[in-house]
Amino acid sequence: MTLAPAATSTPSWPATPARSRRRGVAGWIVIAIVVLLVGGVGAALAALSQWAQRDALDPESAGPNGTRALVEVLREHGVEVEVTRDRDSAQQALLSGDATLVLPDTPALSDGAVENLAAGAEDVVLIDPRSRTLRLLLPGARAAGYGSGELAEPGCDLADAQRAGAVLPGAVFTTTGDAVACYPSGDGSGLLVADDGARRVSAVDGRTLFVNESLAENGNAALAINLLGRHPHLVWYMPGPGDTDLTSNDPSLGELTPPWVSPVIVLLLFAAVAAGVWRGRRFGPLVPERLPVTVRVSETTEGRARLYARSRDAVHAADQLRLSALVRLARLLGLGPAASATEIADAAADRLGWDRRAVRGILIEELPANDAQLVALRDRLSHLEEAVRQAVRPERNAR
Repeated sequence: MTLAPAATSTPSWPATPARSRRRGVAGWIVIAIVVLLVGGVGAALAALSQWAQRDALDPESAGPNGTRALVEVLREHGVEVEVTRDRDSAQQALLSGDATLVLPDTPALSDGAVENLAAGAEDVVLIDPRSRTLRLLLPGARAAGYGSGELAEPGCDLADAQRAGAVLPGAVFTTTGDAVACYPSGDGSGLLVADDGARRVSAVDGRTLFVNESLAENGNAALAINLLGRHPHLVWYMPGPGDTDLTSNDPSLGELTPPWVSPVIVLLLFAAVAAGVWRGRRFGPLVPERLPVTVRVSETTEGRARLYARSRDAVHAADQLRLSALVRLARLLGLGPAASATEIADAAADRLGWDRRAVRGILIEELPANDAQLVALRDRLSHLEEAVRQAVRPERNAR
């Protein structure tokens, strides 16, 4: 004999056409809202990425990668700091007299523009040296990777480095020219300084040493002041993406394709949208007539039990019996709906004083292999429930 929990069956009526249309409209509204949300999140992430890129080495940024702290320290030491964000303004600022030019990476400028800009300064400090700027302004110098990650002493006779003391270099450089190399670390040096009498050029990894989050460490602040504060006027050039003198003659994708391609692509997009709307329409219920059929609960239960018996799925039938028993036991023991099967079994064993392994075997672990074992398990479940009921409500059972 195979048992199954009782089930309730009610008549099922198809949705009306009006309800189907409302569901279709609601579905399209939900899809539109999801598309807008995804687009908004993507735009926000792109804006955050652009802001993080702008924040790096920005003298007006108080973020961890900005350099506002260094600018304020220089101003406290009497240095006039002028921040420029285009090449023309930087060149005009350098005409005022002896000045130091702080030059980060400038990929949007040509070689000639970089050399003309640097020519107007007495000192040029490369705070984000790349291969091109090293080649243009420090002949013989090249990037040599990163330092060893250990504190480095000046290791040179340069007064600016000697007064600053030890630092922890990031990117390091090597040179075959006349530049002075300081702070040896790894395969290179953390600072290169070349002075030909007319102009002095320095190369140092400002992203590691001069940003807000690391300026107060070791001798970073002293080194920055010594390199950038040699003249009373400092021009800090922060290039923008639109500040470029480069012109591109490469043809665009539209110029490379035939003139009929773009209209065809637009037509295909409209066709795809129209096909999606057509396929997504709801034309009402598939079966418009009602089904006046009511199935009794006993028939549903017996039919499910016969299916279990025919499939010889004793384990599944046992699971259904155990689930019902666990729900009733949890209610008798005062456990919440979130209690697990193990917690219910342990609580029942503690209440009865039985062995926990035996109770867990009845409620969880034992797997019946045939109908006879399933019936035996049902009897043991009934006995366990009755014992718990007697232990929890003895006075009611005595009546």
